[in-house]
Amino acid sequence: MSYLVLARKYRPRNFSEMVGQEHVVQALSNALTQQRLHHAYLFTGTRGVGKTTVSRILAKSLNCQGVDGLGGITATPCGVCAACTEIDSGRFPDYTELDAASNRGVDEVQGLLEQAVYKPVQGRFKVFMIDEVHMLTNTAFNAMLKTLEEPPEYLKFVLATTDPQKVPMTVLSRCLQFNLRPMAPETVLDHLGQVLAAESVPAEPQALRLLARAARGSMRDALSLTDQAIAFGSGQLLEAGVRQMLGSVDRSYVFRLIAALAEGDGRSVVETADALRLNGLSAASTLEEMAAVLQRMAVVQAVPQMGHDASDPEASEIARLAGTMPADETQLLYSICLHGRAELGLAPDEYAALTMALLRLLAFKAPAEKKTPAIAEAAAAAPLAPPASAAAPRP
Repeated sequence: MSYLVLARKYRPRNFSEMVGQEHVVQALSNALTQQRLHHAYLFTGTRGVGKTTVSRILAKSLNCQGVDGLGGITATPCGVCAACTEIDSGRFPDYTELDAASNRGVDEVQGLLEQAVYKPVQGRFKVFMIDEVHMLTNTAFNAMLKTLEEPPEYLKFVLATTDPQKVPMTVLSRCLQFNLRPMAPETVLDHLGQVLAAESVPAEPQALRLLARAARGSMRDALSLTDQAIAFGSGQLLEAGVRQMLGSVDRSYVFRLIAALAEGDGRSVVETADALRLNGLSAASTLEEMAAVLQRMAVVQAVPQMGHDASDPEASEIARLAGTMPADETQLLYSICLHGRAELGLAPDEYAALTMALLRLLAFKAPAEKKTPAIAEAAAAAPLAPPASAAAPRP
């Protein structure tokens, strides 16, 4: 039997399984319970946050027949009736998904709308789902406007897009719009822990933290990276293996750099940068990891009680570093790291650019009287010139 990837195996089948989108789940569940149903929905958000998943759950909620075949519109689809199982498998005749990225012309949209005149074959509603709707041409948008505004009572539109600003206002005004948010790393971390427990895959907590951060708010990306990490680690997730797979810099280098910068130790900064070069570790990843640590240091400096997290093995080290660097230097170094990433591509050598970005803080830390010693000494040695009125001879 072929392997089913985690992102598909653990795709939510109902609203209760949705993670990180409580605001959307609550609104849709209440609307389904009260049967205050709109005819067009627009789901927006970045990749992998659940736009297509919500569309399928909504289609099941509208067409669920119940375990006994006598069910109606519900916010909790049964998952076992013919409508639910066929929508999950992509074989339900009254649920149509159109990928606008590859079917963006007016002919494709008109072909879809021609089906709108026919009543549902098997279900209670026809549901037209158009993914990446912003890719449609202007002519295609115009062709669907009338049907989108006044569809038959048995037809529901569900639109999804990662770029709602490219959708015409004439379409936006005809839809209920829901914005699916990127998920917090903590939310992704909890879900990955549940998935790996169900898969009986051993994992180190710090390895899961790395995957959760690398996903950047996308649950699908997190599960895809987890699949890759399981293969990389031969069935287990170890921090060292996940770092190697992701190309992430070991936080020990980051802590060493920040400690050296706090102490004004330029030699240690240059030696650590050279070690990163010799080990082939990414300069961009170094600056990114440093920015993440500095952000947490700034939080500890502003709100000390928030720095104690027993579940995070790095919390104590970050709290220690926060005590060694003034708050204004932390903010300055954070800004230097952010701007330094943009400079990496401009320099002939990214490691030289990394070294220059780090040494910039030491240059700013130097006292003003030490920055221009030659000028200060020359000013002290020069005799004071007499006032012009005193130097001028009397006539």
